[in-house]
Amino acid sequence: MKYTTTLLFTSVLLFTAFAKAQSNLDKEITTIESKVIEWRRDFHQNPELGNREFNTADKIAKHLKSLGIKVQTGVAKTGVVGILEGKRKGKVVALRADIDALPVKERADLPFKSTAMGEYQGNPVPVMHACGHDTHIAILMGVAEVLAKNNDFAGTVKFIFQPAEEGAPPGEEGGAELMVKENVLKNPDVDAIFGLHIGSGQDVNTIAYKPGGIMAASQSFEIHVKGKQSHGSTPWTSRDPIMAVVKIIDGLQTIISREIPLTEEAAVLSIGQINAGVRSNIIPEEVHIVGTLRTLDYDMQAFINQRMKEMIPAIAAAYRTEATLTIPEGYPITYNDVSLTAQMLPSLEKAAGKDNVYVIKAITGAEDFSFFQKEVPGLYFFLGGKTPGTTEAFPHHTPDFFIDESGMLLGVKTFVQLTHDYLGQ
Repeated sequence: MKYTTTLLFTSVLLFTAFAKAQSNLDKEITTIESKVIEWRRDFHQNPELGNREFNTADKIAKHLKSLGIKVQTGVAKTGVVGILEGKRKGKVVALRADIDALPVKERADLPFKSTAMGEYQGNPVPVMHACGHDTHIAILMGVAEVLAKNNDFAGTVKFIFQPAEEGAPPGEEGGAELMVKENVLKNPDVDAIFGLHIGSGQDVNTIAYKPGGIMAASQSFEIHVKGKQSHGSTPWTSRDPIMAVVKIIDGLQTIISREIPLTEEAAVLSIGQINAGVRSNIIPEEVHIVGTLRTLDYDMQAFINQRMKEMIPAIAAAYRTEATLTIPEGYPITYNDVSLTAQMLPSLEKAAGKDNVYVIKAITGAEDFSFFQKEVPGLYFFLGGKTPGTTEAFPHHTPDFFIDESGMLLGVKTFVQLTHDYLGQ
């Protein structure tokens, strides 16, 4: 009886201590919101392109150092990594935020609108956080501050601020792939990693997720077609590479529409750039085209790659031209570890409320977070950034892209909840 009473008393003390700690944590999260919004607006007004996030990285590093967190800079060129140790030994969890912007000119009428300029492929370009990475940075900085002030946990948190998620400049390495090569998941060795992406079309205070493949593998490909130049008035004396390219593009789409079982998994092939010719009355000698392939199944990806290699030279030859194809590996499928996702689902529901967490179908966007997930179990989810009742939500990567900042606090809360629950388990 005495043993039972002592055990019960101990349990009550532990529960009381936990409730008090949770209350302090909740209060800390709530009070951090104004800072998170302020940081986000600063990053939004001062965006930087991939592998050039020098000022962004400096601000992140200074903040982490001010919290007493161990900081590594210059990781994968401009990345910042913070290491926060709990008061007891335990597992290692990583939290990731991407920090780069895009060559997009902002049209949204905001007091902190970006007017920044940068350089992309040798040309001056406007720069904008047109994909919400500014919110990701601010959220993770807020998480770092909350956890640094409440580090009574077993284990270690590794904060990964990753550059060049949108891709490194031509000829350079970058992003998550380079971070993995530089052993960002080692020393201390990461047991699991969590990442989020804010969504302009998803209502604030909601979380969307999917076990398994949630985002597609992505490959950017280039096709170069060489023919014979001629005067536009005598096309019969040419070997017209433009005509060959038209037929190649048409043929590539038939791979998707006629050879892929799209009821099993989605696949998308799009051409985004065609460069050819200098004036109306010259049939050019060469045409260069660039496109993207998105797949959610590696066998489908391999099949499409093979058919592209077979089809492109064959069509070009039919028009008496020559074609070459370059198609690198690209980004892997963003794959949520099924066991980890099931394990952490209660944490997502605690953070957002069970009714605000829902499963989605896979999307054909891509994320280099997938490189981390190839090394360790990972969970990637979407955070709502749209004002409820809004009739029009502008897509990511567009000049009118807009995020409702009231949804950012849930991002902080969710990362904190995932961290405490995972390390506690």
